[in-house]
Amino acid sequence: MSEKSENAAENLMNNIIDTVSDAVSKQKTVRFNTGEEPLSGQVNKLLGRQKSVHHVLGGGKSADVLLWRNKKISSSVLGAATALWVVFEWLDYHFLTLVAFVLVLGMVVQFLWSNASGLLSSSCEVPRVKLPEELFVNIGVAVGGQVNKFLDLIQEISCGGNLKQFLIVVLSLWAAAVIGSWCNLLTVIYIGFVCAHTLPVLYEKYQDQVDNFLAGVLGLLTSQYQKLDQSVLSKIPKGNLKSRKAE
Repeated sequence: MSEKSENAAENLMNNIIDTVSDAVSKQKTVRFNTGEEPLSGQVNKLLGRQKSVHHVLGGGKSADVLLWRNKKISSSVLGAATALWVVFEWLDYHFLTLVAFVLVLGMVVQFLWSNASGLLSSSCEVPRVKLPEELFVNIGVAVGGQVNKFLDLIQEISCGGNLKQFLIVVLSLWAAAVIGSWCNLLTVIYIGFVCAHTLPVLYEKYQDQVDNFLAGVLGLLTSQYQKLDQSVLSKIPKGNLKSRKAE
């Protein structure tokens, strides 16, 4: 049994190496495709990209910011996020410390304003800051809705019986756990924020090149999954659930 397992593993590794070399050679010659249908059209059908990137991102002002339609607003948002990350990560400021400093600064400004207006006999009122309650309600509803969607998605995949989707999600969560061990949550959020403000605009600019690369990767993963299914997964014994229910 050990010799058979070793031979099977060796054959699987050889198949992977051969497939990778074939994929690389195909990637090198893919630009010289002279078929009737353009390669970009084939890739678009493969990846299912039928809508614009702006529409996929939801449209509206948020999509405009992510796609840098207004460079001043997009650069300001990305710069503010970078400044916050530098303050908390590089300068070792804590959230409570920063909030306390901001509150102290606001109280000092209001104190000086109120006393200066009294000395100058001015009727100018000191401005007050009050956040609307609807803001917190909308944030809570939005966050709760996204969390419930994520939970429904992973539970649907767990109970759906699709082994391929299940393995993809498990590997993705494992990769997230590995990344989380390398850096803290704030850095992960900042990296995701930067990716959200750079990857969509880069994809919109280089759609064909990215689609060609993803098509090659998708084909490679599909072929490897088929080989894994034929050599390992298909040999796993499965119980007859219908007969058990009938009993």
